[in-house]
Amino acid sequence: MPSKYRPQIFGWFGDLDKGPRSVSLHDDRLSYANNNYCAFIRQDLNDQIFYTCLYFVAIILGSILVVGSCTFIMDYDHPDSGSMLCFIGVGGVITCCAALYLSIPEFYQNAFSHRGSPIIFNRKTGKVYVNESYFFNFKILRHPAVFLQPKKRRIKEYDWDDLHGVIIHNMSRNALSSTVLMVCQPGTHQVIDHIMLDPIRAGAGSTFVWGWINSFMVYYKSANIDDGEYKSDQEAEFKAHRIDGQGWPEWMVEAFNATSLEELAGIKQRHNITQ
Repeated sequence: MPSKYRPQIFGWFGDLDKGPRSVSLHDDRLSYANNNYCAFIRQDLNDQIFYTCLYFVAIILGSILVVGSCTFIMDYDHPDSGSMLCFIGVGGVITCCAALYLSIPEFYQNAFSHRGSPIIFNRKTGKVYVNESYFFNFKILRHPAVFLQPKKRRIKEYDWDDLHGVIIHNMSRNALSSTVLMVCQPGTHQVIDHIMLDPIRAGAGSTFVWGWINSFMVYYKSANIDDGEYKSDQEAEFKAHRIDGQGWPEWMVEAFNATSLEELAGIKQRHNITQ
C-alpha cells in the first residue's frame, strides 16, 4: 500500500502512526527533556564527520567523472567507435550529474550542521521548533537560482498535529533507514514541507525516537524525561551546549518552556512576532 501523503517522498518505506509506545527509548539522540519540552539531536558527531568525508569524496569523484565523460562525447567523430563513445559519455554525464545532485546537499547538511541540529517538541503548546542549515530538501524540480544561493537557514515553528512520520530507506543492502516528518496542510495529507527527524538508522523497525516523542507528547509513562544526555534539572547546561550561539530567536527559546497557548501568544506579543 503506498503512502497516504501526497506527494510521496523518494525512498518511502512506510507510514508511522501517532500514539504512545510502551517501549523505552534505547537511544542516545535525546539531549534534554523537562516537563514542558524535549530536544532530540539529529546529527551524531561521529556520523557527521564520516558522512561529510564520504560525500566530499563522492563530489570530487563525480566531478572528475563528469569531465571524463565529456571527453567521450568530444570523440564523437572518431572513425571507428565515435557513436559508442558518445553514447557512453552522455550516459556517464547524466549518471554523474544525478549523483552530484544527491551528494551536494548531503555534504552541505553534514558539513554545516552544528551542535547536533536539535529539534524541540513542546507538549503543552503542541508546537515544534526547528533551526537548521540546509542546501535544499527533497524536491525533484528546482529553480537554477537555488544552486547560486546554497546557504539557507530554516528557523520555523510547526504544529505537532500537522507533522506525520514516515520511514524512508537508502536502497542499500545495509537496510539503513531514516524517519522523516511530513509537514501537511492542516487536516489534510497534502505535504508542504519535510523535516529530517532521525537519520541513518539500521533496520526499518528502529523507530524508538518516533515512539518516545509520541509518548512524551501525551504524557505516557514510558517517556522518562531523565533519559537524555542532560537531566531535567540541567536545562542551563543543555542550552549552553546545544542552543546558545546557534541563531535561535530569543522568543523561540522562551517558547520552549511555554505552558499554554495563551502564554505562547504573550511571548510572541512581547517580541512583536506576527506569525
